[in-house]
Amino acid sequence: MRITQGTFSFLPELTDAQIRKQLEYSLANGWAVSIEYTDDPHPRNSYWEMFGMPMFDIRDAAGIMAEIASCRKIFPRHYIKVNAFDATRGRESLRLSFLVNRPPQEPGFALVREEGPGRAVRYTTRAYACDRPEGERY
Repeated sequence: MRITQGTFSFLPELTDAQIRKQLEYSLANGWAVSIEYTDDPHPRNSYWEMFGMPMFDIRDAAGIMAEIASCRKIFPRHYIKVNAFDATRGRESLRLSFLVNRPPQEPGFALVREEGPGRAVRYTTRAYACDRPEGERY
């Protein structure tokens, strides 16, 4: 099962050349770029770990690609994504977000059904990866 989060989630994996083009597009629009990673990609887990500080002052895609390579080297079995933020209106608005790294195996999610009083039925998802301790999920 492939996790589908971000702008290009239904496409095949982006190559480094394609990632560089997206970074150049983001920088040309004046957007700040940040890199985040996680081993728990649950759809409601919107707070991933930041890899370094947001790159407000970098105007060259090569510098961001070097940071991505460094993050991939340190966290080769994690999900890694790039976010591009627009601050033109005085607040940070997410304009672009896409995955640049995935673990070799993606275990997926289980659908959990819970029956409550009065015939109420709730459905939630549980990541199979959460059966293992943090840091050993992939």
